[in-house]
Amino acid sequence: MIWCRFEREGKVSHGRIVDDEVIEVDGSPINNPADTGVTYALGEVRLLAPIVPPMLYAAGPNHNGHVEGMAARRGAAPNYPKIPEPNFRSVHSLIGTEENIVIPADSAGAVQPEGQLAVVIGKHARQVASRDEALDCVFGYTIGNDVSERVWQGADRTMFRGKSCDTFKPLGPWIVTDLPYDSFRIIVRHNGEVWEDFTSADQIWDVPTWIIEMSKYTTMHPGDVLMMGTQGADGDMVPGDTIEVEISGIGTLRNYIVAE
Repeated sequence: MIWCRFEREGKVSHGRIVDDEVIEVDGSPINNPADTGVTYALGEVRLLAPIVPPMLYAAGPNHNGHVEGMAARRGAAPNYPKIPEPNFRSVHSLIGTEENIVIPADSAGAVQPEGQLAVVIGKHARQVASRDEALDCVFGYTIGNDVSERVWQGADRTMFRGKSCDTFKPLGPWIVTDLPYDSFRIIVRHNGEVWEDFTSADQIWDVPTWIIEMSKYTTMHPGDVLMMGTQGADGDMVPGDTIEVEISGIGTLRNYIVAE
């Protein structure tokens, strides 16, 4: 099933997508939504980030290629992670597909994409004991782009500016349920050129492992989102560029780079 969050004539709603139509629902997809009987053509609505999570986690680093690529940027030896160590991102930085990524005026002038699978949690997860139980806590999957300003990321004591500026977290275009977690193909395109082409099977730790490990220390709540990391360390995006993240079985998240 495909779930979206959309705006039409100033009203924000959730809906189910069937073919080229959006069926509006009352409530969120995770909390027993009910059809309203109102249907729109997909082209009549503006898609938003498909969910505003209580908590937005980032499973990074979670691909050896990203560890190696970032080390090469710094001119250092790669330091591979030994345990899953999630970070946090601001939910206020979320935008949807077809929206602008805005580079702040005092930035060095370029940002980098990190296209990745994003996991939407559907149940409370605490002290999860098995992989099956972990996967039962997954509601569905969407696409994320963990946009990064590397100068700030390297210079600041936290990743607040480097990762969580307004518009730095594109998410969407929708959530798809009932997909296998271990066989997604993830492609990042910059102005139509393929920058990354990898699979979820390349992850250092997979979806159930992250849920099991995180639930040892914190309760994951319905609606939380975990972004699963990227493979490489891509080049610069500057104003005028278009960035796309395509994931098999889900779709394409497309955004445009502009200056503040």
